[in-house]
Amino acid sequence: MRLSHAWLALQAIAGREIAKFVRQGGRFASALVRPLLWLVVFAAGFQNVFGVSIIPPYDTYIPYQVYIVPGLLGMVLLFNGMQSSLAMVYDREMGMMRLLLTAPLPRSFLLFAKLLAGTLLSVLQAYVFLVIAWLFDVEVPWAGWLTALPVIVLAGMMLGALGLLLSVQVRQLENFAGTMNFVIFPMFFVSPALYPLWKLEESGAAVVHAVAQWNPFTHAVEAIRFALYGQLAATSLAIVAGCLAVFFTLAVRGYDPQRGMLRRTGGKPA
Repeated sequence: MRLSHAWLALQAIAGREIAKFVRQGGRFASALVRPLLWLVVFAAGFQNVFGVSIIPPYDTYIPYQVYIVPGLLGMVLLFNGMQSSLAMVYDREMGMMRLLLTAPLPRSFLLFAKLLAGTLLSVLQAYVFLVIAWLFDVEVPWAGWLTALPVIVLAGMMLGALGLLLSVQVRQLENFAGTMNFVIFPMFFVSPALYPLWKLEESGAAVVHAVAQWNPFTHAVEAIRFALYGQLAATSLAIVAGCLAVFFTLAVRGYDPQRGMLRRTGGKPA
């Protein structure tokens, strides 16, 4: 595979994804409405009730609406990752994935290019949300906008790879909504997106706390939260990177009709 061929393929795939996104204005609006509702409505009801400590040693308290910004950024990345996988299922039904994956380039690179294109859209939406949050006087350190960028990219890729893996399992477009709800809501609510994990442990919810520790979304949110305040959550970053590698490897295997899930389930090659 020549570098020039790979670059042309990446441009073509990314350009198609961006063009689709521009034509689907409702997709952009829906990606921002959900976190904005949590920020404006839900957080407004609790910001005067209690503060939440942000990082160890948990002795500095911040307004609740500031605390949940990293969780809502994670929500943007999570929903866009699932939307990208929905587009993969649709493209497979329409035959576009068959054309793409028969290109004379490695299958893993083609899927990686799709993942990069989806991540680019996720990151753009995340920063638009940060701008809107700033307009609502939610103060996130300006330096954090820069230090959080690589972490947001990594988290977006991990959640996009999870969506890619789900698109292997979902055989029909009609079944995807149920699958999304089964994945999105448990991942989001059993995480520190809305409340700190130490508060769960402190309140005696030991089972929920234990499950949250195994949730990849938990570590994505924690890594973003620390990065926004100029700190490094090394363990969370390592877990996010590891999950990205596992999800993407399984997705590539699943899209290979010679050895993947598509062959074992009797489905047609992508």
